[in-house]
Amino acid sequence: MLQDTALRLEGIETEDPLVICNEDHRFLVAEQLQQLKMKNASIILEPIGRNTAPAIAVAALSLSQKDCVMLVLAADHVIEDVKSFQEHVRQGLELAGDGSMVTFGITPTGPETGYGYLKSGKPVGSGFEVEQFVEKPDKKKAQEYLNSGNYCWNSGMFMFRADRYIEELEVYQPAILEHADRALSEAKGDLDFVRLDKEAFESCPSDSVDYAVMEKTDRAVMIPMNVGWSDVGSWSSLWEVSEKDVEGNHFVGDILSTEAKNNYVHGQGRLVALVGVENLVVIDTADALLVANKNDVQNVKQIVNQLDNLNRPESQHHRKVFRPWGHYDSIDEDVGFQVKRITVNPGASLSLQMHHHRAEHWIVVSGTAEVTCGDRVFTVNRNESTYIPLGEKHRLRNLENEPLEMIEVQSGDYLGEDDIVRFEDVYGRD
Repeated sequence: MLQDTALRLEGIETEDPLVICNEDHRFLVAEQLQQLKMKNASIILEPIGRNTAPAIAVAALSLSQKDCVMLVLAADHVIEDVKSFQEHVRQGLELAGDGSMVTFGITPTGPETGYGYLKSGKPVGSGFEVEQFVEKPDKKKAQEYLNSGNYCWNSGMFMFRADRYIEELEVYQPAILEHADRALSEAKGDLDFVRLDKEAFESCPSDSVDYAVMEKTDRAVMIPMNVGWSDVGSWSSLWEVSEKDVEGNHFVGDILSTEAKNNYVHGQGRLVALVGVENLVVIDTADALLVANKNDVQNVKQIVNQLDNLNRPESQHHRKVFRPWGHYDSIDEDVGFQVKRITVNPGASLSLQMHHHRAEHWIVVSGTAEVTCGDRVFTVNRNESTYIPLGEKHRLRNLENEPLEMIEVQSGDYLGEDDIVRFEDVYGRD
């Protein structure tokens, strides 16, 4: 969906995107953009979530040309009519260039209670003044909005000049601007990322762009659009916009079913079978299995809270972990050993490192590895292996044009990721 969001702008003259994300997602986001060959994309890392107003402030402040127009998009939207979407963006560009604070309203297709609403006022160019921002209504009020014809859903997409947004923050939320500016000015480079200063950003007020600016400014303009939009904020909403079979099911992965209807199933790896069930969301990943009624899937947050309260590792760590050189998947572990599947990207290299508490056995599954072990540098080919003794300096490189796939078997009295002493690292890690 992140890639879809970026590709949605093909045909419009834009710079490569600037992405604001949590620092834990940095390698995942970078890999997605690299697959699209967006080499000039920028990624700014938040140490903690502070809602949309501070994130957009950081983006605006980071732009060297402050009079450029920013198009602010969430990464989890579905838009079916891309051509029509682009036409509306071009309309918004003219208004934003003149100093308007543009938001895009979605022509409602029903009395939706899951979205906020925008009430349209006087016409302004190809849009309308925003007369009122309305919170998520109950069913009765939503039907009234629909019947009036004067309301659109609030899409959460915005367009304005960077300097105009900064000016609005100076008036209505100067504290956000102050802390965002300090977090950016004291930021540090980390590989191809910009890592915001943690203390400064944590001190920043947490507020949405709607509350901080759009509801207060007298320059808010809405452009209505009917582009097959959906805010995919849950698995159930993803089912709504997905293609389905004759029984109303949408399956991803190795799925078999009988007498099953209106289900969303996403499998990874193993077979998932459904028998005589309806309206379920089933998400089977390497980390965990989720089974929920589509009407209750939003309550997954309660499970996350339970994981946190129980100090379960699943709330903090994925089995598959991304690194600047590729990723690894923890296949199996028990007392004294751990097994990982390691993928090293073409041309990438792990750090020259050493472990105090574990030895490692490497088996190459595909590709060719250049291995440094102590004073020796040698090649390990497919179906070959090598042993790294405890305490020995070692490094792994992939000098080929294809990914290197390996199985790593660790053994020792402690197998934590913090048992790494780095001597050299091309990615600037300590």
